[in-house]
Amino acid sequence: MPERVLVVDDDPNLLRLVEANLRARGYEVDAVASGEAALERLRRRSDFACVLLDLMLPGVDGLEVIREVRGFCDVPVVVMSALGEEERKVRALDLGADDYLVKPFGVAELLARVRAAIRRYGVQARPEALGAGALELDPGGGYALVAGRRVRLTPTEYALLRQLVLARGRTLRHEELLDAVWGRGAGEDHYLHVYVGRLRRKLGAEVRIESIPGVGYRLDVEDLLSPPGVE
Repeated sequence: MPERVLVVDDDPNLLRLVEANLRARGYEVDAVASGEAALERLRRRSDFACVLLDLMLPGVDGLEVIREVRGFCDVPVVVMSALGEEERKVRALDLGADDYLVKPFGVAELLARVRAAIRRYGVQARPEALGAGALELDPGGGYALVAGRRVRLTPTEYALLRQLVLARGRTLRHEELLDAVWGRGAGEDHYLHVYVGRLRRKLGAEVRIESIPGVGYRLDVEDLLSPPGVE
């Protein structure tokens, strides 16, 4: 079955361009021009694989859409933002957006970001038990257990935490994490800063994600657990 993408932008020309290119690559596309319409579609349908969301929308803007969506849905959200909206982009990531595209963008970059976002969502369905100390990742996806406490995770949070657990305490360089989670290398460390901060707040003191200045991050744990069948 084709993957379904929701595209939200009040610029009719951009909306048509994005919709046409996604359809040409085999995606099903719903295209809407307002935040209100986007929320209505997301509440009505649960089969969207990705959302492409403009921030500057009339009425309910993109930031409010992300805030509300994260209350009921973990669908990957890729923000489409204008050059120079750095503060708004970081705010969008902090609210739970998974990635962003800077306008104007090329078709190849658009498709790459959509594929990467959908791939991260798929990581959650991998049937492997992963754990580290007080932390256990649910193999069915969507959450972690921290000393028995259930913590809900977005697809990107899950993918990032999974990489840290798989490293088994080894320091992962910034570019390693960016490439593994977002499909891009060095130069966008703010993604990591925002998402590591989100994980720290959610996981609490039982799970320590250590910053190695100028290098990267490591999960500081004892008694690492391996996936079944992995030595």
